Amino acid sequence: MIKTIFTWALRIIAALLLLQTLYFKFTAHPQSVQLFTTLDMEPWGRIGTGIAELAASLLILMPRTTLLGALMGLGLMCGAIFFHLTKLGINFGGDAVLFIYAVIVFVCCLALIIIYRKNIPQLLKFRF
Repeated sequence: MIKTIFTWALRIIAALLLLQTLYFKFTAHPQSVQLFTTLDMEPWGRIGTGIAELAASLLILMPRTTLLGALMGLGLMCGAIFFHLTKLGINFGGDAVLFIYAVIVFVCCLALIIIYRKNIPQLLKFRF
């Protein structure tokens, strides 16, 4: 029971944080455009990352595909954290909110991968 609640909490936190940033990516919010311009990835990086984050968040929320979504989310957040540490800075746009969100999603996804690690062999056989 407690493991189920903890697992759902991890899923919901990761998915909500991923979904929360989509509005800014898909509406070309100036801060989002500035971020991806700094990375020389505007607009394709902004839109592509948004689509990948949407897919990851939906996969995380579905119990059958949580592991796949968590792997995607972890990969996306590795990229986000890397760029914050190398090009963007932790305090991009005057605060560290985006960096903190990336770290929280990273930790949630890593925990989900650990919880669902026994399903990795099944993931290799997964068919949509």
